[in-house]
Amino acid sequence: MNTKSIAVFFPGIGYHNDKPLLYYSRRILSGLGYETYCVGYENLPQKIRGDKAGMDEAAKIAYGQAKEALDALDLKDYQNVVFVGKSIGTGVAAKYAMDRNIHAKLVLYTPVEKTFSFSVKNAIAFIGTNDPWSELKEVERLAKEQDVPLYEYEKCNHSLECENWLENIEILHDVMEKTLSFVNA
Repeated sequence: MNTKSIAVFFPGIGYHNDKPLLYYSRRILSGLGYETYCVGYENLPQKIRGDKAGMDEAAKIAYGQAKEALDALDLKDYQNVVFVGKSIGTGVAAKYAMDRNIHAKLVLYTPVEKTFSFSVKNAIAFIGTNDPWSELKEVERLAKEQDVPLYEYEKCNHSLECENWLENIEILHDVMEKTLSFVNA
């Protein structure tokens, strides 16, 4: 790759950067010549599923920590920027891109509804139909409103996994193929 490119990874609360979705997407982007940077969070509230105030507080803390780390990078120096988020990290990525006017491609793994309260442009999203952290119908509606392709995986949870481990590998393969196609488009 001749241009300066970076991929930034925004994890979820319990889904860190070494779990399958973020690990393999990082490998893909690194293989395409992107520099990679993994955001990390500290001291986020735990056990907040279904607790709007707890989720909002976690998002606020995560955003503050990501902002502090990323402002030091000066992403305007890069011609190609990809933000890859998981769960709460999808909202952090979307808000940061909007607040800093960064024209990043957004890869949204299991986005929470709040993600779509920001101007989500040039994005792709993936969700499981049994995701207990997101209201599926609302995510479908919001993604459609912002013209974000949303790929759904039957009976999959918030990690895009189901009960059959072999099917999980096939799902991961499909998600990574779609991620690669989107980034290369």
